[in-house]
Amino acid sequence: MTDGERPDPRASAAVAALGGHGWTLATAESLTAGLLAATVAGVPGASVVLRGGLVVYATDLKHELAGVPEEILQRHGAVSAETARALAVGAARRCGADVGVGLTGVAGPDRQEGQPVGTVHVGICAPGVDAWSVRLSLSGGRDAIRRAACAAALDLLVGMIDDDGNESGT
Repeated sequence: MTDGERPDPRASAAVAALGGHGWTLATAESLTAGLLAATVAGVPGASVVLRGGLVVYATDLKHELAGVPEEILQRHGAVSAETARALAVGAARRCGADVGVGLTGVAGPDRQEGQPVGTVHVGICAPGVDAWSVRLSLSGGRDAIRRAACAAALDLLVGMIDDDGNESGT
């Protein structure tokens, strides 16, 4: 971050929400290649919540580094809801975090595994909830898709934490 730049407001909200629960965060990123973790790291005080991240751009690294079962990759593919959820769980386990976010998708310029450009899956795992995922259909060029995927992941993360807080009465 250079002088005069402000942290991403979504990332600031995520850091505040995670910190409010005393939770830590880890990411496993494919199409975003670490952009989500870097965005969170741009928030002053992020070190309280951000444990780390895995860049798993290559399919074999999704298994080797993030622990995505080979069966999931073979059966559902690298760009799938199942893989996004497994990436989230793997990130949390490998980095010793409470919350994991997994991002996988197609930023272009070509389709991947039959999936059109702009297909993104965001997986999230957190204490007290089963890992879940959301499929997104984003538009624009590679950079726009990658940035929109990060923004959506942060929004989903904050929404999940806010929902948890409302349900538990905190």
